[in-house]
Amino acid sequence: MLFLSDDSMENFIKEVLSASNRGVSAAKNVSGEPNWSFGQSLFFACTVITTIGYGHVTPLSQEGKLFCMLYALFGIPLTLVLLTALVDRLMIPTTKYLHFLNSRLGHLYPPFTIRLLHFGTILCTLIFLFLLLPAAMFTHLEPEWNYMDSLYYCFISLTTIGLGDYIPGDAPDQKYRPLYKLMITGYLVVGLVCVMLTLSIYYDIRQLNFGVLFMLENDETRSIDPEKMHLQEPGTNRTKYTNEKDSPTSLEDTTPIHSIP
Repeated sequence: MLFLSDDSMENFIKEVLSASNRGVSAAKNVSGEPNWSFGQSLFFACTVITTIGYGHVTPLSQEGKLFCMLYALFGIPLTLVLLTALVDRLMIPTTKYLHFLNSRLGHLYPPFTIRLLHFGTILCTLIFLFLLLPAAMFTHLEPEWNYMDSLYYCFISLTTIGLGDYIPGDAPDQKYRPLYKLMITGYLVVGLVCVMLTLSIYYDIRQLNFGVLFMLENDETRSIDPEKMHLQEPGTNRTKYTNEKDSPTSLEDTTPIHSIP
């Protein structure tokens, strides 16, 4: 029987951890791909600029650390601009869906109820598409994950918490690792856009936006919905009203014109 001293065991553990940081797995005596393959690097870049930051892969050289700081310094603001622009584009079809619900149900329910129905349907759809369905797929693709682990990973990632305790595609015998990492990167980007879209729709419901309680009167006048400002611009309305009695009483009222008595 072979006995190791405490110092030898400590040095052995340090070597294993150092090798793991460089992409060498000690499990099953299998050496995986390097941590800086194209798929791994793209996945790492996505987690940096989206502020998820799992922390399972980190730059070791001084040059790599400097580049990572500069990359995050410029990449994070540009990524936020890109995600915001995508959310603005997605607000167009969601607003059309709100108008559709309003035209069908505006004579039966108040505007607040219609907005809750609009928000609820979109929220449930996105939860199914970006939490429940991906969790089922990760359960099938990751041999050591159950459904709860997969659902936990999806939630932690899309909320940009990024604890790093569960990382897909890091199994020693993972097949098609670069392609797998590329698909996960796309899932994270699209998922973050949908999370921001959900928050934007939620903030549009004034009765549920508790931030209004902390706003001053000047802030309330400045934070006007761009769509409402567009409606107020001359020449943008399709219907011109001859007097105030023919027009809707308030821009907050989303009841269809044909259903207003």
